[in-house]
Amino acid sequence: MGTELLAPLDLAFWHLESDAHPMHLGALAVFVPAPGVTPPHVLELLRTRAAAIPRLRMCVRDVLLPVGGAAWTVDKDFDVHRHVRRVAVDEGDFMAGATRLAGELMEQPLGRGLPPWQMYLIGGADDGPFAVLVKLHHALADGMRAVAIGAGIFDEIAATTARSAARGRPAVPPRSWLPDPREVAGMALGRIGEVGRALGVGASVVRAGRLDLRSTAFTAPSSGTRRLATADLDATALQRIRRAEGGTANDILLAVVAGALRRWMAERGEAPAATDPRALVPVSRRRPGGAVSGNRLSAYLLDLPVGAADPRERLRAVRAAMERNKAAGPLKGAGAVAVLADQLHPLAHRFGAPLAANAARMLFDLLVTSVPLPRSALSLGGCPLSALYPMAPLARGQSLAVALSTYGGRVHVGLVADGKALPDLDRLAGAVAEEFDEIGALFTAGRVAAPVS
Repeated sequence: MGTELLAPLDLAFWHLESDAHPMHLGALAVFVPAPGVTPPHVLELLRTRAAAIPRLRMCVRDVLLPVGGAAWTVDKDFDVHRHVRRVAVDEGDFMAGATRLAGELMEQPLGRGLPPWQMYLIGGADDGPFAVLVKLHHALADGMRAVAIGAGIFDEIAATTARSAARGRPAVPPRSWLPDPREVAGMALGRIGEVGRALGVGASVVRAGRLDLRSTAFTAPSSGTRRLATADLDATALQRIRRAEGGTANDILLAVVAGALRRWMAERGEAPAATDPRALVPVSRRRPGGAVSGNRLSAYLLDLPVGAADPRERLRAVRAAMERNKAAGPLKGAGAVAVLADQLHPLAHRFGAPLAANAARMLFDLLVTSVPLPRSALSLGGCPLSALYPMAPLARGQSLAVALSTYGGRVHVGLVADGKALPDLDRLAGAVAEEFDEIGALFTAGRVAAPVS
């Protein structure tokens, strides 16, 4: 892997970052200890496997052309010991200590002169549970790409990669930088089409922008601090609700988030706002078998029905809104603002990043994203993975991001918040579990009417 220009959206994420607004995403993976596996062994295994992932040896360097651009280049002085470290948890409650420590580590920006990632082995007693915190800059990966990169540390993925290398075949087929001549015409037409779509998105952004930037529980000046909380939901119960109500599992989870916000606001003594909070719901634009480098994202905008008192009403409101979004498609509407980044010159990203960062509040209040994980069981050094909590970055002026992933029959919810704006984030995590249990109880009791068409 030599030099590769940052894609426009990657460049945007790179320049959106500041010390108070780090643009890395992450995951907290929790493992069950196996007999005879010690922390030094796990640490060395992490370092060996991370060093074997080519993408993790790349750093960002400015380039002369295009003006304002940047490229991924191999770090000739790469030292995996700079990136993979061990930290201890002192609390008796391992998960409480691990999430607290993970929040503190997520506050810290990644070094911009090095490959932009870190891994931390978080552990207490040598024979107790341990966790691995993975931080990847958003310029390096979106959610799906982050999973593909991070999966290289697991026994099952590492073994497959090693077998492919032993047979002399790369695990991922190489892709030429030069397009097939037959593809050039199609690429040109596609580019013209994308510009046209971007103009449409730009108009939608203007229409959807809110000039009344009211202060809410989810928007506040950034303190630069981070707090992490987690929740665990029953994936079997989720599918039971989906079969009864219709729609998708993601629709139900979005409705759960809306109900949890309503509960949490009531406990704070806050009445639901006259206008429901708006969520940005990312959507992958990756094509099966396509290139895996770079961010390929769009998004939907969704007004979370916090004002609706009935959980069934919230479910159906979310389902109807998401069906409208999907009918329009991920490349239409203000939520597809990421499409605009693909059309801008690198100089626009370099000098326009502060303006773009401040504009996020005009479009949405919080982020809610689902991250797909492999369905097969995973382990590290023979220690089974028991949970994986994804973590999304916070936009400037926003206090909350919610990420969800399903693994091992559980839906793992990772909540990232500004530590000063939302000091009671643990209570919100509890409200997520309570709301999910209430919706599940409704269906178990058979008291939910047929879906409204």
